[in-house]
Amino acid sequence: MTNKDFFQALEDLEMEKKIDKETFIATLESALTSAYKKMYGEAKPAMVKLNPEKATIKIYSYKTIVDEVQDSDKEISLAEARLRKKSYKVGDIVLEEELTKDFGRIAAQTAKQVVMQKLNELGRQKAMAELSEKEDELLTTVVKRIDNGTVYVQISNSNTEGVMLPSDQIPNEKYNVGDRVKVYVKKIKDSYKGTQIQVTRSNIGFIRKLFELEIPEVASGDIKIKNIARDPGNRTKVAVYTDKPNIDPIGTCIGNRGQRIDTITSEINGEKIDLVEYSDDPLEYIAKALSPAKVLSVETNESLHSSRVIVPDDKLSLAIGKSGQNVRLAARLTGWKIEVKPESSVTTIETKEPEYELTELSDDSFQGLSDLEELEEIAPIDDDED
Repeated sequence: MTNKDFFQALEDLEMEKKIDKETFIATLESALTSAYKKMYGEAKPAMVKLNPEKATIKIYSYKTIVDEVQDSDKEISLAEARLRKKSYKVGDIVLEEELTKDFGRIAAQTAKQVVMQKLNELGRQKAMAELSEKEDELLTTVVKRIDNGTVYVQISNSNTEGVMLPSDQIPNEKYNVGDRVKVYVKKIKDSYKGTQIQVTRSNIGFIRKLFELEIPEVASGDIKIKNIARDPGNRTKVAVYTDKPNIDPIGTCIGNRGQRIDTITSEINGEKIDLVEYSDDPLEYIAKALSPAKVLSVETNESLHSSRVIVPDDKLSLAIGKSGQNVRLAARLTGWKIEVKPESSVTTIETKEPEYELTELSDDSFQGLSDLEELEEIAPIDDDED
């Protein structure tokens, strides 16, 4: 292969790999220098220079001019240097071009190996930079393989696969090779094994992105998501609000005949979604967060950041939820500890200064959407979970 053909091949490779030409040339020079040193020994300083414009490849050994030579591989005396060029002085570098025909087959093979390693490294860095833009994004992927419960998905327009651990999957959701699934990119890591993309369908980021995808007003910011609390595969509570007086945040998220919320619910395998309208008033916010249960009153203790909620006796199990799920999610959503009590438990009127601030709530305070579940007779609990 002539030098001209060689540089043309470099240009073709540059276009294919989409690597900056200057970076590519510097990488190749470094690789060829390493190969040359391997052939002639590390003791002899050398460098390789490529000139794409002139289509030349030149190898130089070099020595530093000194008054007294102590290492003949790296140094040359001033007297000997001036035999080549009279203007030389101590400290200058004397270059000597080596014949490229001596750069044999073994050195060329070594250069090729090093070049490919460098190219792979640069390619991985470029891929990492491109993929990092996908972090915190929702992607449609294809299930590539399943190994011991871990699902590997193919990222579109990439040779990289995403990894979805069992803890990142929606419980009881089944996956098959070839299935198209939406995933949320939660983390991208670069290691010696290559770039690894950790994807999930079980965290709240996945829900947030689904809302942005299916509800234009959420994507535009006209409707804002204040917080999300989720029990993957069972129930999710989403607090929304808007600064636009002409927009109903709950109705807009539900959509015409429930189409928007139904689309989101279908994507998460039928998981129930409670829409809660956020309020700056913690009393009202806590009451709404316990949807679908009706709340009679809410008392709060600011110092303990806790609340006591009174509900009708026949709504107690609905307010608490199966295994405490509803009250637990409401506590996560609002950031308040919530204790639910039946109306019948309030038998006396406190004559001393109350421990809690009390507010009575009207029916107008409750706006939200919930999938009603059957009432279950379970004991009230004091939920201390964050």
